[in-house]
Amino acid sequence: MDRTFAEHFAMAWIEAWNSHDINEIMAHYADDFEMTSPFIYERTGGKTATLFGSKVVKDYWISALEKFADLNFELLDVLASANSIVIYYKSVMGKTAAELMVFDEAGHVIKSIAHYRDA
Repeated sequence: MDRTFAEHFAMAWIEAWNSHDINEIMAHYADDFEMTSPFIYERTGGKTATLFGSKVVKDYWISALEKFADLNFELLDVLASANSIVIYYKSVMGKTAAELMVFDEAGHVIKSIAHYRDA
C-alpha cells in the first residue's frame, strides 16, 4: 500500500458510506471478508463481535443505515502499511473511529476491525 492508494481508497470509502448506497459500500469488500466491531457485539447481545461473509455483513449494514439515516462520516486521516490501511474518521453518535482494513491482492478489503472513542 502506498499513500496515494490509501488516500484514494479512504475518500471513495467515505463517499460510499455517505451516499448510503449499500452496493457502492459493498464494492470495497471481498465476498469472504470479515468485520469486527463493538457495534456488532452490542447488536448480537455479546455473542460475537465478528461477522463473516459479505451477505451477512451486508444485511447488518442495511439495518445500520436504516438506524442511522443521517449517517455522515468525515475523513480525518488515513495511514498506510504493507497490505493494510487505517482510516481515522468522525463516525456516528459523535464518536471518532479508527478502522483497520486488510486487503487482498485485488485491492478489496478482506478483514476490517473498527475501533471507537466516545465524543
